[in-house]
Amino acid sequence: MTAEDVKKAIRNVPDFPIKGIQFKDITTALAKPECLKWMRDEIVSRYKNLGITKIVGIESRGFIVAPAVAIELGIGFVPIRKPNKLPAETVSVTYAKEYGEDTIQMHKDALSPDDVVLIHDDILATGGSMEAAINLVKKLGVKKIYVNCIIELEGLHGREYLEGKAENVDCLFGIEVNE
Repeated sequence: MTAEDVKKAIRNVPDFPIKGIQFKDITTALAKPECLKWMRDEIVSRYKNLGITKIVGIESRGFIVAPAVAIELGIGFVPIRKPNKLPAETVSVTYAKEYGEDTIQMHKDALSPDDVVLIHDDILATGGSMEAAINLVKKLGVKKIYVNCIIELEGLHGREYLEGKAENVDCLFGIEVNE
């Protein structure tokens, strides 16, 4: 199994969620256990020696691979959710998106100043939602923040946008926006 094999298993959905967007649907790759295992193992190999204490997954596709990575690394998993989905006291960040505004939240007691955090999501596009997640995690005063996504949409400059906002920004592979 290689990055190219996983890339080939990803479905392209035209005009979703709005006309002109070529949505990269990872569910077709996730349905193949060998692809899911490759993603998990690849992330684990990149982060196993960095002292990560928590992995934070962004709703909703960040919830899929992140817990599997957490189990392999022997660390905790923390969800970032949309508003009104978490039962205890939360902290929030509101941010602009390509087609509107959104808010994300996490439990106020989910992280501590001793934590080294890996934030995970499925896709890095322009970097806006990942920047919001970084800002949310920073509100809880952690030691270090690393960023990982499965796919980087090349040409949208998300990695460059996030430069200096985390220890690193890493994606398992890139896909052209219109590929």
